[in-house]
Amino acid sequence: MTTNDLGPLRAATTRDRDAVLHLWSLLFDEDEAGGPWRTHAAEWFTRSVGDPGNVRLPLIEAGGEIVATAIGTLELGVPNPQSPRGRAVRLANVITLPEHRGKGHGRALVLDVIEWARSIDADRLDLSATPEGQRLYDRLGFTLTSAPRMKLVL
Repeated sequence: MTTNDLGPLRAATTRDRDAVLHLWSLLFDEDEAGGPWRTHAAEWFTRSVGDPGNVRLPLIEAGGEIVATAIGTLELGVPNPQSPRGRAVRLANVITLPEHRGKGHGRALVLDVIEWARSIDADRLDLSATPEGQRLYDRLGFTLTSAPRMKLVL
């Protein structure tokens, strides 16, 4: 656990599941916040907190409440010039409760995931930025890529 003027930053444990899922639900529109994804996310969370070589789940507490979290997941792929070992970390679900924004929580969480990515010998860190988050990522050295991120919902 790291303590700074932002409050304690630590890795999530299984007992943090419900609070973290609540934060994740804030990332979605009201219509999407409920539903079957929560069951799958709860199962994924429970498995992932015990897998520090492949998943990093930092969080920040204030007043005994979890107020911010992020996810880093290791993705193994074919080695290439931008990823010589084929080890990329995906940063996702960076979220801070609205009343705790502007205090540096997002920055602390992203720096924690960057440090973890380096510790597991990842070649790069990828993310999809919201317009609100892009300034933070720019300041931390992330750059736009020429390939747009696309998806197909199955």
